[in-house]
Parts: sequence; C-alpha cells; structure tokens
Amino acid sequence: MAENRNDLVRQIAELKRSRKAVILAHYYTTPDVQAVADFLGDSLALSVQAQSVDAEVILFAGVHFMAETAKVLCPDKRVLIPCPEAGCSLAESCDARDFEAFKAKYPGHTVVSYVNTTVGVKALTDICCTSSNALQVVESIPREQPIIFAPDRNLGSYIQKLTGRDNMVIWDGACHVHEEFSLEKILELKRLHPQARVVAHPECKAPVIAVADFVGSTAAILNFCGQDPALEFIVVTEPGILAEMKRRYPHKSFIPAPPIDSTCGCNDCRYMKMVTLENIARCLERLEPEVVIDEETRRRAERSIRNMINGRIDR
Repeated sequence: MAENRNDLVRQIAELKRSRKAVILAHYYTTPDVQAVADFLGDSLALSVQAQSVDAEVILFAGVHFMAETAKVLCPDKRVLIPCPEAGCSLAESCDARDFEAFKAKYPGHTVVSYVNTTVGVKALTDICCTSSNALQVVESIPREQPIIFAPDRNLGSYIQKLTGRDNMVIWDGACHVHEEFSLEKILELKRLHPQARVVAHPECKAPVIAVADFVGSTAAILNFCGQDPALEFIVVTEPGILAEMKRRYPHKSFIPAPPIDSTCGCNDCRYMKMVTLENIARCLERLEPEVVIDEETRRRAERSIRNMINGRIDR
C-alpha cells in the first residue's frame, strides 16, 4: 500500500508539471490529499488564491460548491473536480429553485448567503459571507434593512444573537458534520481534560457554541490554537483540520470532539473523504471532470462574491 501511495504521489507530481496544474485542497480532506496540494486552506481563501496562481489548470480537492466558486472567480482557467459526487449537505439543503421561491416571499430583503452554497443560490444573492466574516457582512448592512440569511440556521442564529437583528429571516439548512456533535460527550471530554480549551465552528448548534472557549472559522481556529497558551484543545469541527494543527503546533495536543452516534470515533465529512489520491491522479490524467457554468449564472454569482470581497453591495 505504501509503495502504491508513493507511486501515486510521484504520478500526481508529474501530471501537475505536464498539465501546468495546481492542486488546491481544503483542510477537511485526508492528510494524504493535503500532502500533494500546492495550496491548503478554507474554501473561499483557496478560490481567491486561485485567481493569482500561474497555472492553466486548477484541480480543487474539496466538495463541489468549492470548485464552482473557483470557476466563478477564474472563468479563463480550466477547473477540475476529482470527485463530482462529493457534494455538501449544507449546500444541498438549499436548492436554488426552492430558495428563489423563498426569496420571493420577502421582497425588499437583502440576501446574505454563506459561501457554502451552490452557484445557483449565489446567483440569487446580494452578498456572500464566510464563517469568518459573516458578522462583519451583516453589520455592514443598515440595521433597518431586513435580511435573508442562508443557508445555515446555526450560523445565522449565532450571528443574529451577536447583532440583535430581529429583522433577519433565516433559511432552515445545516451541515451534517456540525449538527451531529454531542454536547454530553464534549462536556465529558472537558471533565477528563480540565485544562483543555474548546474551539468550535459557528455551524455547530447553540448549546455546543455555549460551552466553547473560542468560536470561529477553520482558519480562525487554527490561528487561535497557535496564539493561546493552552497545550490541549478539544476541536469541535471536521477532524481533517487536525493534520494541519499537528503540523503547525507539534508540541500541543488536539482532541477531536465525538458525534452523537457512539459507533463513530470521529465526525468526518463523508463528502470530503471521497477525494482520494487515486481520483486526483485520474482527473489530472484525463483533465476531467471539469466544472462548467453558464455565463449568465456565473456573472450573477460573481457579483455576490465580489461584493463580499469589496466589502460593499454593488447592485
């Protein structure tokens, strides 16, 4: 198996050179996948990075909406996704046609959508946000202006609590990973590790957020663990991030929070783990599957992403 893995790593390196390709990998992919990436990060940071890479081909080692976002921002580059079946429970909880009907019920509302959405939903959005800047985006909108926030009900409720925006309508969607963490098991881990700090993603449910010492995006959690003097952390997000945590801070310990289902040791994203060295190599060799978006949809989706990047809503 090790020899096969080494062969795949060499094959991927050769294909990257011959195809003039780069690999962008999300923190939630497996350590093997992260190891062959040229750039590692969260979804939007990687898509923004894609705009400046000197490459003809971008392979996005992540889930489908991430590759779509890269294509929206890089229309002149060929964007590949090694496993197009790798979806996202959160993005899939908000169908574009259903969301269009939902939006029609609230005329005059400014639509704020999490970047974890399909390109169709982004095309119906005024301004996108990430877990790290959702608070900033919502606060940039005048308080008297009503808002639709989609699709994550947990992130939306968290931001609503922080801002006191009672004129915010929240779509009822969720991420299967962050929905399934067990509060009771986290409290038990805190009892067993009294010096450990609990770091949680804002997609978690409110009771889990309430016991966290720090709440933030994957990038923010990584930075916090480096800056905080604690030596132990209970990590309440997808455990793929632990590989980067251990690489950055080898002198610290990171404990993955368990899910409600006691038969599972960790709370993996089943979609992220569908990306493998095998399908990366095959994708680079064949230069497919490729992400294709019709230009009208792409332009409308780009506007909502650019509005976030520029910090203002340009209609």
